[in-house]
Amino acid sequence: MSEKPKLHYFNGRGRMETIRWLLAAAGVEFEECFLETKDDLTKLQKDGSLLFQQVPMVEIDGMKMVQSRAIGNYIATKYNLYGKDLKERALIDMYVEAVIDLNELLMMHTFQPADKKEQHFATIVDKATNRYFPAYEKVLKDHGQDFLVGNQFSRADVQLLETLLMAEECKPDILAKFPLLQSFKARISNIPTIKKFLQPGSQRKPPLQEKDVPKVMKIFH
Repeated sequence: MSEKPKLHYFNGRGRMETIRWLLAAAGVEFEECFLETKDDLTKLQKDGSLLFQQVPMVEIDGMKMVQSRAIGNYIATKYNLYGKDLKERALIDMYVEAVIDLNELLMMHTFQPADKKEQHFATIVDKATNRYFPAYEKVLKDHGQDFLVGNQFSRADVQLLETLLMAEECKPDILAKFPLLQSFKARISNIPTIKKFLQPGSQRKPPLQEKDVPKVMKIFH
């Protein structure tokens, strides 16, 4: 029996949250080692655990993996969330990369200075509703299946759902004009492993609060 993956990061979403989602979607139990202080990060850097001196870091299958995209690729491949052939994988990559762009925008909102917050929020809503959501709505319409690629649950579905829920936290009615995304959200949220992860008490992290920003900044700066 291989050991559970061990996730090293602060106790919040950030760039580890998608990794948590992918493991949860695959039904894989994992442990978390939270960085509480700058010293916790420094210790990992000094003992050679972080190849590029940064987290997220995941201990899995005897490796200490860094770089969140590489970790995501590995988990998706290992747990059959990466399509059935090269073409499907290319589509999944394409959809995932765009999701990551929007996810990064959403993730950085809490870190914006007070005088930039309104403009940043407007940018999120504009890009979500005029660039990204129409594209995924079209993909679902043209493909005509329950999932984004093939007719099989993949990381593209997981990561799109994660980002849709983040966008709704930011603006609750943001999906109003996208009926196919609304039904996609309901459908994917009901997959048993995802449903479990969405329950209270799971390892899913809540949105980062303003009051937590200084603590996070102290760890990394």
